[in-house]
Amino acid sequence: MARLQEAAIKQINEICDRYKDETTPLMMILSDIQKEYGYIPLEVQEIVSQRTGISVAEIYGVVTFYSFFSLKPKGKNVVGCCLGTACYVKGAQQVIDKFSEILGIRPGETSEDGLFTLDALRCIGACGIAPAVQINGTVYPKMSVDKVPALIEQYRNGGNA
Repeated sequence: MARLQEAAIKQINEICDRYKDETTPLMMILSDIQKEYGYIPLEVQEIVSQRTGISVAEIYGVVTFYSFFSLKPKGKNVVGCCLGTACYVKGAQQVIDKFSEILGIRPGETSEDGLFTLDALRCIGACGIAPAVQINGTVYPKMSVDKVPALIEQYRNGGNA
């Protein structure tokens, strides 16, 4: 979506129009755009601003505040490592470090091949099975450094657990 094509602009306008009668449409609009394209770059935020009258600054604030919105494209597989207290004390930092080492990216980055995005999450509510890792919505309990290579290979080969 680096340069928006006419079809993309039309679709973004249609998404905005879906919620024109809502009092506070921004979250719904951004959510639909995120689902459709996987991210919400500044160019798209400007279109939303023009269609809704909401300032780009306010839209940018929402996009950057909520972790489920992204300014950059995410990889095919989004790896979220919980670094909440329970996970952290059970070794989550070493787990995310291992993902980072193998994938060659830091948290918040996407691999060059577009297969993986690595995210550091604050708490996913899985404290009883700490440390927890979430990939594309699937939670992997009691993750350890030695399990990371096989999990990455599994997703590289297109499979889920």
